[in-house]
Amino acid sequence: MYLGKSLDDARACGIASGCVEAGTAGKEAYVLTGYLNIPKVLELALHRGYDAYTGEKAGIDVGDPLQFASYDDVWQAFLKELKYVVDVKVVGNNLIERLYMQYMPVPLLSVITDDCIANGKDYNAGGARYNTSYIQCVGIATITDSLAVLKQQVFEQRRFTMEDIITACDRDFDGDDALLDVVLHHTPKYGNDDDYADAILHDVDRALQATIAGRPTPKGSKTVVEFLPTTCHVYFGQVMGASPNGRRAHVPLPDGISPEKGADTHGPTAVIKSCAKLEQLKTGGALLNQKFTPSVVAGPKGLACLAALVRSYFTMDGHHIQFNVVDRETLLDAQRHPEQYENLIVRVAGYSDYFNNLDKALQDEIINRTEQSFGA
Repeated sequence: MYLGKSLDDARACGIASGCVEAGTAGKEAYVLTGYLNIPKVLELALHRGYDAYTGEKAGIDVGDPLQFASYDDVWQAFLKELKYVVDVKVVGNNLIERLYMQYMPVPLLSVITDDCIANGKDYNAGGARYNTSYIQCVGIATITDSLAVLKQQVFEQRRFTMEDIITACDRDFDGDDALLDVVLHHTPKYGNDDDYADAILHDVDRALQATIAGRPTPKGSKTVVEFLPTTCHVYFGQVMGASPNGRRAHVPLPDGISPEKGADTHGPTAVIKSCAKLEQLKTGGALLNQKFTPSVVAGPKGLACLAALVRSYFTMDGHHIQFNVVDRETLLDAQRHPEQYENLIVRVAGYSDYFNNLDKALQDEIINRTEQSFGA
């Protein structure tokens, strides 16, 4: 209803495109318009608009980061870069939408979607009762933890300078073991119900909403923020250098709104409390993956704990949570002996797939996700 649906239509909603997005089935043209790499925006801002991966100019110069005198300078630079990147993306989205409107009608979808016939318009031309376009944001955990490093370690505790952090990232922390230890293990991280990190998460969330949400499109859609990576978090990580939070170069970003791998050290209840600080009701979907070993959820007690976790998350207005119940050694053995694991299925992002169907980078990303437990 926040996104404009009537009460009756909202009650009849379903999974709109097969993953995590809730839409009014049969009444809505629900269009995913591609992905936005959020931590890449910070990378551009810290390199004066240059892509640290390609060396090419891809953003705008928002100032010399070595001259930033406060965390607010970093934040304002990020906001300016974000607006530029989103503006470029929206221009591209609108061009594609016009092409669909003019050259790619879908008569079957138009016949079975409410109001297209009454409006005399094709599904791709704004004929449906509801028309929504979604920008899928990826890497919110990485940007949150990276900003936490800059805020706390550079400007509050002054352990490092901006030059220290940027130089360390540019050389993938080679020779920067002490700095890497601090940013990895002695800085607040999203996913632990830590108010310091989660306040930054909230700021990033509000910035995305302010920059993206409500933008009109040629067919009359309203643009909505969504946190769904599919498999793009792997590719986005591959085309990035190292990040200030200690993520190494070319390593996949976290999927959806899941915390950075290994950063969520306080258990699954802390994870869902952090995630619930996102205003998920304003999104078109927000994917959270959690991983348990089979022994953790075994038996009546394990099942009760898992059910309580899910119910608690939804009580806090969480949108979507899903699980891999498999231990690390099984997945590693499946990489070594794929012929013995032809029927092994895992949750990837908003979908499941046979483990053997995934490329090694995506297999490794799933293997390296934090294995949670419920404690005593």
